Amino acid sequence: MTPYISTITAGPEDIDILGHVNNAVWVKWIQDVAVAHWHAIAAPEHHAAYIWVITRHEIDYRGSVVEGETVTAETWVSEPPKGARFNRYMKFTGADGKVRVEAKTTWAILDRATGRLVRVPDEVAAPFLA
Repeated sequence: MTPYISTITAGPEDIDILGHVNNAVWVKWIQDVAVAHWHAIAAPEHHAAYIWVITRHEIDYRGSVVEGETVTAETWVSEPPKGARFNRYMKFTGADGKVRVEAKTTWAILDRATGRLVRVPDEVAAPFLA
């Protein structure tokens, strides 16, 4: 499994009253990175056929990020899906090499046409587990 990597720089809109990235922004970044990974890896026909929704977040905040600071986001899927769901892991690391946030999110797949949960097809999961 090769992680998907991107960088994010905290802007003024991301900062809360305490002067660091707001918790809700971390959730947004987790979703944004996961969606980018989906679009980078999944086949176009899978984009057209399926939608992913988050069913659970587990987030560990290990350090702050301030305005103008850049973090490296890594996400990966390390185990096969269970029915309609699979876990995605995420890590955000500062330029100093220290992990700022780690997360495990559970995603469920929906059939785009019906809006109903479906089992994750093997051909959808395979590229994320390679």
